[in-house]
Amino acid sequence: MTSVATTAPSHGGGQPLLHQHGEETQKFGTLKQLPIGLGHDARMYACQRLNRVLADTQILYSLYKKHHWLMRGATFYSLHLMLDKHAQDQLAIVDALAERIQSLGGVAVGDPRHVAELTSIPRPPDGVEQVPVMLSRLLDAHERILIDARDAAARIAAEGDEGSNDLLISEVVRTGEAQVWFLAEHLVDTPLVRA
Repeated sequence: MTSVATTAPSHGGGQPLLHQHGEETQKFGTLKQLPIGLGHDARMYACQRLNRVLADTQILYSLYKKHHWLMRGATFYSLHLMLDKHAQDQLAIVDALAERIQSLGGVAVGDPRHVAELTSIPRPPDGVEQVPVMLSRLLDAHERILIDARDAAARIAAEGDEGSNDLLISEVVRTGEAQVWFLAEHLVDTPLVRA
């Protein structure tokens, strides 16, 4: 089915037009022209790089939520709260990245199945891991994103796209660095103070 209903039902009452289907209006990996003072090639490159960071950030967000639910042990409460806060920060970055891609005329990756095809972050086991392993998994995901985001920011800036550069540095990198610090401190082997 590829047709779209265009007339209202005759019985009135504000009935929604359900089960609509149609063609894509813009394919992933393409650009529409917007008068933003950046050339096609610069915008295309930025969208490609931003979509990679976006896919990884969506996976990082999901890892944070999963590990937030699965925390165990004496530090459960503090880690449960911290991981949820970090997840919310990552969700804000997801939205900012997607909106930047759209503002460049691109199409942001959004479907989780498509995200899984693009991400560089390894899939974790479906079950529960030990707390230090879960925290280490988050640190690894952050490092992958930070390496890619720094490289993307430098190359995008060289193409003249300061807006995307600013987003990558001020939000992705700075937030990621702070979250890495908080996570890593939970893995320090600190002996108990003896009385």
